[in-house]
Amino acid sequence: MYERHGNESVFTWAAPPLKFGNGAIDEIGPEIAALGASSCLVITDAGVRETGVPDRIHDQLVAAGMKAEVFDRVAIEPTDQSIDEAVAWARQQDWDCFIAVGGGSAMDTAKAVNLLTTHPGELLDFVTPPIGAGKAPWLPVKPLIAVPTTAGTGSESTTICVVDFLGLHLKAGVSHPKLRPTLAIVDPLTTVSLPPQVTAASGMDVLSHALESYTSVRFDAKPAPEDPMKRPAFCGSNPVSDVWCEQALLLVGQYLRRAVMNGRDLEARYHMALASMSAGTGFGNAGTHLPHANAYPIAGAVQNYRAEGYPEMPMVPHGQAVSSTAAAVFRWTYPGDPGRHLRAAELLTGQTFTRTDGAEALAHVLDELMSDIGMPAGLRSFGYDESHLDTLVDGTMKQTRQLAVVPRPVTRQALTDIFRESL
Repeated sequence: MYERHGNESVFTWAAPPLKFGNGAIDEIGPEIAALGASSCLVITDAGVRETGVPDRIHDQLVAAGMKAEVFDRVAIEPTDQSIDEAVAWARQQDWDCFIAVGGGSAMDTAKAVNLLTTHPGELLDFVTPPIGAGKAPWLPVKPLIAVPTTAGTGSESTTICVVDFLGLHLKAGVSHPKLRPTLAIVDPLTTVSLPPQVTAASGMDVLSHALESYTSVRFDAKPAPEDPMKRPAFCGSNPVSDVWCEQALLLVGQYLRRAVMNGRDLEARYHMALASMSAGTGFGNAGTHLPHANAYPIAGAVQNYRAEGYPEMPMVPHGQAVSSTAAAVFRWTYPGDPGRHLRAAELLTGQTFTRTDGAEALAHVLDELMSDIGMPAGLRSFGYDESHLDTLVDGTMKQTRQLAVVPRPVTRQALTDIFRESL
């Protein structure tokens, strides 16, 4: 019989099967056929469809003898309204499987479609408390194949679906192992057409995933769960996730600037796709913490911001929102594990740092990288000022999934100071 004994002593780790490499999407037809599926819905957005990738996949499915259609009305950042539309469209037929083609928006939308076409209820029923009811999926879901076309989200590896709830002016997430894709197909060539601004923001999302997971609370420094079958999706840093996070940090440091400066640099695109996949494999188990928790109210509460390089949308792009407080956060979390923070700075730069460099080492590396790749400088770039601090703090305090693995106790005053420093 299981009994609780103080600290956790077990970590969980999982990742989907993966196909990675230039031209990998040309093998998707046989993969779907091997699942025994006779019908498949391709879920994407209009911009990605213009690249031709979703229709290439559709044509492969048809050539393999399957019924296939393309839904291309995914929002650039998924909202509860856009997901309701996608779910209503998908419910018109009983699909055997789903293929998500695009960035995190397409993959998160497909995860939500998969969940809500196989379960009764609405999305808020499954969202993490206190925002939602926190129900766990209890019925089987359909196979979901994820084909990322950005090097950023890592959603092809994770259990997480993040949505902007427009009425709440807040982002929130659903996380459960059943949402993890059945197969990830990562083809770096699909990222070549990304604009520099999107490449930069996506790359900072990769970096945040890796840094947050690498510096999250160690799995064995958390309390043991009351029920071993209900461990949280984010178990904290662990020996397996650490390997993937270190690889991601090394690759971002070497290749992100190159990918932003020249999108046709195929070596840089290849390695940034590898970095994204690696970071997703790491954080999908260890978890993200404060930069992501901060990003949800930053993205959702914004008014009248238009991101260069992106279609018009009602929020801050995820990669920009995540990176906007990162330097301040990691300056603040440094005492939680100085060695990890210094090691991360070394992986990103190839330089050696010591305790005398202190909390400024990683913060300086982040500031310098963001400046080099043209990221927005501070929350004022999005229209925020001192009058918005309480709103941002309130939104972050609701992100219990991320706050559970922050390497320092989070207080309202600490958050206020971080947001103020990030203005």
